[in-house]
Amino acid sequence: MTNGGVSGFDHVSLPMQSTDAMVAFYRALGFDVLEQRSVVSVYVGEQMINFHRPGVWQHEAFTLRAPAAVPPCGDLCFVWNGSPEELAALLDRVGATIIEGPVARDGGRRAAASSVYVRDPDGNLLEFMIYPDEELS
Repeated sequence: MTNGGVSGFDHVSLPMQSTDAMVAFYRALGFDVLEQRSVVSVYVGEQMINFHRPGVWQHEAFTLRAPAAVPPCGDLCFVWNGSPEELAALLDRVGATIIEGPVARDGGRRAAASSVYVRDPDGNLLEFMIYPDEELS
């Protein structure tokens, strides 16, 4: 039996504008993407990002979101399990321009890491964090 309390994130939800471009981009990055009627779910390990389709988040009856959330409002950080060179090659293949990095950052693991920043087709900021113990060169 476990004690109660928050143990982590299950998912985050963001509004999406460019559905086709976003689906293609996240698939090209290697994420498992499930397209549903009202959302596009992007799986990140045991977590997911639900991107609400424009017809959902723009509808006045849809209130289960932050009132001011419109694309681009996401600032997402992923752990990259590979070398900086492999990450740069992948980002180049998917057409993502590195806007900053690699730069030193402290991450959620309370450890030093190196980060690279890009934007997805809707303009959300994506950070790819490499922890030294995760790097597989």
